[in-house]
Amino acid sequence: MNSEPNAGGVRPIANNAAWKEIVLKYQKPSPWKAAWQIIDTLVPYGLLWYLMYLLRPVSWWLVLPLAVLAGALLVRVFIIFHDCGHGSFFKSPAANALVGFLAGILTFTPYYHWRWEHAIHHANAGDLDKRGTGDVWTMTVQEYLEASRWKKFAYRLSRNPFVLFVIAPLFLFVVLQRVPSTKANARERHSVYAMDLAILGMALSLSLVFGFTAYVVIQLIILMVAGGAGVWMFYVQHQFEDVYWERGENWSFTAAALQGSSFYKLPRILQWFSGNIGFHHIHHLSPRIPNYNLEKCHEADPLFQQVKPVTFISSLKSIKFRLWDEKGRKLVGFRHLRKQRKTDDQPPPK
Repeated sequence: MNSEPNAGGVRPIANNAAWKEIVLKYQKPSPWKAAWQIIDTLVPYGLLWYLMYLLRPVSWWLVLPLAVLAGALLVRVFIIFHDCGHGSFFKSPAANALVGFLAGILTFTPYYHWRWEHAIHHANAGDLDKRGTGDVWTMTVQEYLEASRWKKFAYRLSRNPFVLFVIAPLFLFVVLQRVPSTKANARERHSVYAMDLAILGMALSLSLVFGFTAYVVIQLIILMVAGGAGVWMFYVQHQFEDVYWERGENWSFTAAALQGSSFYKLPRILQWFSGNIGFHHIHHLSPRIPNYNLEKCHEADPLFQQVKPVTFISSLKSIKFRLWDEKGRKLVGFRHLRKQRKTDDQPPPK
């Protein structure tokens, strides 16, 4: 292993075989851990729905906090869905597909279509030349300066925190996931149609139990909480201070994982609700590691522990990041453009 640290403060591994040997032992799924995670997630989630059914005639003020808690649990359900999509939750592909489809109904996400798009994200994360699928829309400073007025407006709107973490998640899970990509093949398209029918069946059934309006309100609150938290997690995991991005010819898979994916160090309770996905640097090194093994893998070698953690407090700084400055090799906010203009407008020294 080279002892000279790189720009991100992480010592590079001499070759891919070194880290692959480290992560290999943690890639083996455990049927018992997987089964228990399903039980300790789906049973409380179902119980919360039952309690909301009992309490709805009493008071909505009793229902609302339960819906928020259900939204937090749905994040954990999505991590199970996510692991199934990577083929890491169970050893059996059929078991992954079955549980992934069922979890997809609860999270409003088509299994095969999402799996295809997410695989593209993993293959291209941190590559400036391959942005656009399965990621948060991010422009470089130069791209923004050269964009039309309408595109600049649309970009600023999309990066507004309220739009990004409240409106966009609801639109993504309720609307966008209902329509397949034009680039999707037959299996991915059919998975969207099958999921739409399954969600419709679930919605009609629960509407008969709760009443249509009550069901819609509860479901939207749950999706808003889960979607907002999920998008925030995804955002922080790839848009943080000192993040790694490179053009294709200089892009490195290992660097993109260890420097382009954050180690989001959360309090234990939030780590549980988020299914350990804060160990995102490990996840991007090896998506075949199930979430219940990520922390153990992180602790297995000093290389992984060199990755500077992003805490909940420090992650709040990520909100101000809007553009990638290729010259400065860092994420910057829109204020950076004003400072840059002032510098450019200054007369050269005599």
